[in-house]
Amino acid sequence: MQRILNYYIEEAFHGQTISSFLKTKGYPHAVLVHLKKTPEGILLNGHWEYVNTRLASGDLLKIRLIEEESSHNIPPVYAPFSIVYEDEDILVVDKPANMPIHPSIHHYEHTLANAVCYYYENQGIPYTFRCVNRLDKDTTGLTIIAKHMLSSAILSQDVANRTIHRKYLAIVKGDTDDFGTIDAPIGRKEDSAIERIIDYNQGEYAVTHFKKISSKKGYTLLSLQLETGRTHQIRVHMSSIGHPLIGDFLYHEASTELPRQALHSYSLEFYHPITKEQLRFTAPLPSDMQSFWDSL
Repeated sequence: MQRILNYYIEEAFHGQTISSFLKTKGYPHAVLVHLKKTPEGILLNGHWEYVNTRLASGDLLKIRLIEEESSHNIPPVYAPFSIVYEDEDILVVDKPANMPIHPSIHHYEHTLANAVCYYYENQGIPYTFRCVNRLDKDTTGLTIIAKHMLSSAILSQDVANRTIHRKYLAIVKGDTDDFGTIDAPIGRKEDSAIERIIDYNQGEYAVTHFKKISSKKGYTLLSLQLETGRTHQIRVHMSSIGHPLIGDFLYHEASTELPRQALHSYSLEFYHPITKEQLRFTAPLPSDMQSFWDSL
């Protein structure tokens, strides 16, 4: 993967070093080290320069971010996925159900990572897979994938700063309140590597806001927004107030309505890592959730 970035130096940055200027653009230390090792990775007015070189107003700084290796241990394997948006820096996809994000012992080839690596290998582009916001295997919807190390670093910091806003749609059992907030810490269930529980003693801070869209025949379609991103947060929180997600066999064993939890990441809002433009994307309900809701 190769990304060329040009910066015209304004008066406000006159006298700053290249390193300090790039840090204002979100470049972390690891990317600066990579650029220093890249032949002609940093060009100032057409000349290869060091990061401690000082800038002058009117200079042209060209950054050549080149990654020549693809992800190790992720075999490129064809699998269909829906691309919602793509540019030189990011890829936004609508992830289908029954597709984990990363390979594991039980899912080594049928993952989003395999599919994206195949997508770029088929174009002859070296690519390292970097997913920004992860979804469970059976949760569908919008997922951001960084196309190079700089966009990955900036978006990962945005996740930490909670400036990437996601909304979900879920179908739950029962008729919920019109809206509400669940503020309950989540921790691991003892003797389980997967299951999570409400744990007021050792759990991590977790807050979920929900709003009723519609209800019928003992089910409710909800819009949910997270303040935090704990593992299984929506599933655990909704189960804890007596409204588990249908199809969620881990937290609602009696559910028979769907073969997977009815949870979909339908709205995504964030700032582009390079241009800083505010981006908004939506993805409609997947067919299985829509069909179930229509059938009621």
